[in-house]
Amino acid sequence: MAERIDGKQVAADVRAKVAKAVSSLPGQPTLAVVLVGEDPASQVYVRNKVKQTEETGMRSLHHHLPADASQDEVEALISSLNDDAEVDGILLQLPLPKGLDEQRAIECIAPAKDVDGLTEASAGRLVLGKPGLRPCTPTGCVILAKSALGDDLSGRNVVVIGRSILVGKPAALLFLAENCTVTIAHSRTRDLEALCRTADILVPAVGRPQMVKGDWVKPGAVVIDVGINRIDAPERGEGKTRLVGDADFTECEPVAGHITPVPGGVGPMTIACLLRNTVIAACYRRGWDLPQGL
Repeated sequence: MAERIDGKQVAADVRAKVAKAVSSLPGQPTLAVVLVGEDPASQVYVRNKVKQTEETGMRSLHHHLPADASQDEVEALISSLNDDAEVDGILLQLPLPKGLDEQRAIECIAPAKDVDGLTEASAGRLVLGKPGLRPCTPTGCVILAKSALGDDLSGRNVVVIGRSILVGKPAALLFLAENCTVTIAHSRTRDLEALCRTADILVPAVGRPQMVKGDWVKPGAVVIDVGINRIDAPERGEGKTRLVGDADFTECEPVAGHITPVPGGVGPMTIACLLRNTVIAACYRRGWDLPQGL
């Protein structure tokens, strides 16, 4: 039976390191969050980000634009935050309301303040192996794998299912930087099940509920499940739903060595890594020494 990787606890450990780092800095890093529209899930995410930013000793700025804000208004706000010397990180909460161009808005963020690691400049630095701000969820995946296997992942076989620019591709590059042997699988991959069985670390990130079955998993492998899918749960009552991952947890848990649950696995790591990126961005920008242990 697999050991469950407690993402909440690992995320709490990351936040504790962030708070310790912040307390040692000569100034207070500032994270600006931009929310456009009234999406309920986004509002919850933003509230959590603001709360956790302040809990680690950093300053939080929250900018909320109406759902009918124009592309120009969104970009003008981002530009003003780029120009604000007190702001170290800018987070544009996605998705944006329909009619707005997300990629264009993201590209307005100054790369030095791109704490989500989503601009072309950040992606380029990742590909080139240069220092920079890395996407939060993939970074969290690597930290969770290390929590199970130790800091040295050299030589491990990693299979990432999914090639999105948000998770799949950056996760593959981050594991490659840890000296892993990495395969990116996707919808056109032949004999996906057999490929998955070669993985010491399996990272499903496609958004297909319970796709990865128990016989896809190499005995003793680490499963880092990025998927967050809402499915019907009639057993809980009429109209009720529950969250599941891209891995069928009930089937995979008896086979894997370590596995992340959904919820409570990769999810909590995303905000923790965002806070970590804000400290890194502040140190880069302001010429401060990066605290040890971050």
